[in-house]
Amino acid sequence: MNAKSLLLVGLLTASVSAVAQSGANVPSSNQPQPWKSIPIPPLATFHPVQPKRIALKNGVVIFLAEDHELPFITGFIEIKGGSRDEPAAKAGLVSLYGDAWRTSGTTTQDGDKLDDILEAKAAKVETSGDIDSTSVSWNCLKQDEDQVFGIASDLLMHPAFNEEKLTLSKQQMAAGIVRRNDEAAQIASREASILIYGKNSPYAREPEIATVMSVTVADLKAWHDRTVIPNGMIIGVSGDFDSTAMEQKLRGVFDSLPPGAPIQTAKQEFPGPKPGVYFVDKSDVNQSNIRIVGLGTERKNPDFYALSVMNEIFSGGFGSRLFQDVRTKRGLAYSVGGAYGASYDHPGTFYVAASTKSTTTVDATQAMLDEINDLKTVPFTEDELKRAKDEVLNSFIFRYDSVEKVLDEQAKLEFYGYPLDYLDKYRDAVEKVTTADLERVAKKYVDSSKLAILVVGNSSEMGTPLSKLGTVQPLDITIPMPPGMAGPQGPGGDQ
Repeated sequence: MNAKSLLLVGLLTASVSAVAQSGANVPSSNQPQPWKSIPIPPLATFHPVQPKRIALKNGVVIFLAEDHELPFITGFIEIKGGSRDEPAAKAGLVSLYGDAWRTSGTTTQDGDKLDDILEAKAAKVETSGDIDSTSVSWNCLKQDEDQVFGIASDLLMHPAFNEEKLTLSKQQMAAGIVRRNDEAAQIASREASILIYGKNSPYAREPEIATVMSVTVADLKAWHDRTVIPNGMIIGVSGDFDSTAMEQKLRGVFDSLPPGAPIQTAKQEFPGPKPGVYFVDKSDVNQSNIRIVGLGTERKNPDFYALSVMNEIFSGGFGSRLFQDVRTKRGLAYSVGGAYGASYDHPGTFYVAASTKSTTTVDATQAMLDEINDLKTVPFTEDELKRAKDEVLNSFIFRYDSVEKVLDEQAKLEFYGYPLDYLDKYRDAVEKVTTADLERVAKKYVDSSKLAILVVGNSSEMGTPLSKLGTVQPLDITIPMPPGMAGPQGPGGDQ
C-alpha cells in the first residue's frame, strides 16, 4: 500500500472514530424527528374527464376523447361475444378467429398487403379474441387517420378469412398446447382455474388439439356474421381530432347498419372448488408452485370496496401481512402474493400463491393458511386501514391518469352495464370503509374450509409429505392427442 493510500485510510479511520465518540450525526430515539411532523395534505378530489358518449339508433355506442398533446389517434371497436360463448367442441375458435381475421385481410387487400401499407406509415390495425369479446383496434398519426380507419372498418365489414392463414394459426396454437406443461407456474395457473370454475366451465375450458383442428373457415365466417352487429358494438376513439368531425365520420360508417340478435351468454353456476389437496407431480423441478384458491366476487357487489381494502392489507405488496409473515419473517417463499379478485360480470378468483423450495412446501402452505385464517381472528388496526386506503386510492388514480385510460374504462363500464359515474363514486366508497367493515367482510367471505390447495412440484424432494395437509388427489394433466398423432405425454406431463 503506498503512502497516499495509507493517508486516506488513516483519515477515514480517524473520522469514523470521531463520529463514534461524539455521537454526531447519529440520531437517537430522544432526538427530534421533524420529518414525521410534515403535514401531508389529503388527496385532491378526483374527477376524471369523461369522454363524449354517443348512442346511435341501431345500438352502437361511441366514446370520443380529444387529446391534442400529440398528433396521434387511437381507436377500438369492441364486439360482444367471446370464447365463453363458443361451442365446447370448437374450443379455441375465438382465438383463431382473432388471429386469422387480421392476417387474412379483406376482400380487396390481403393481410400481407395490409402489413406493407401499415408498416410504411408506422401504423397498426389489429384484431383479437378474448373471453367475452372480440375487437378491432388501430393507431396512427393524425394525418393517416382516414386511410388507417378505412382499413379497420374494411376489416370489420368485409373480412376475407383465408384457409392458409387459418391453418397457420391452428398450427401455432397446437404447438402451444403440446408445450403447455413445460412450465410449472403455467400448470399451476391453469389447473387453479379449473379447480375454481370446473373443468367444463367456459371460464376454465382449455382448447385441445382436436377442438382446434376442427375449426374451419366456415366457422370463422359464421362467428363473424353472428357477432358483428351494431347493437353489440362499443367504439372508442382518443387522440388529436375534432369530436364533431369524428362523430360524422363514424356515423357515416355505422349509422345504416341494421341491428341483429346479440349474443346471450349462457347462465353459469359457480359452486366454487371442491375442498382438498391437489397435486401435480413434476419431476424436473426443484421447487413447488402453491395455489390456495376459491371464488372471489363481482365488482357490482356492495362489499367490493371493503374487500379491496382488506385485500390490500392481506396481500398488497411488501408491507402486507402475507408478505411480511411468509417471506420476510419465516423465509418460506421466494415470492408470495394473492388477491380477493373481482370480475365485472361473474365471480373472480380468490387465490394465495407462492413459490418455495421443495423441502418447505408443507411449511409454506401451512403459513399461508394461517394468514388466511388470521383475517377472521386478528383485528385490523387503524394504521393498517389508513395505509391500505392510501395505497388503493393512489394506485386507482394512476390507473386513470390519461385520456386514453379513462376512455378504455368508460367503454368497459358500458360493455358490462355499469353506471357511467362508477369511477367518480369509487373514491368515496373506499374512504368510507372502516375496520368494522373489514372484520365483517372477512367473516362473511373468508372461509378456509371452502378452499382448494394445489401444489405443482417434485414429490421426491419434499421432506414433509403433502398428506400432512390432507388427503392428496393427484391431477392428470396428460395432453389428449388425436388418433395417430404422437406428442409429449406422460401422467405428469413432464416429458
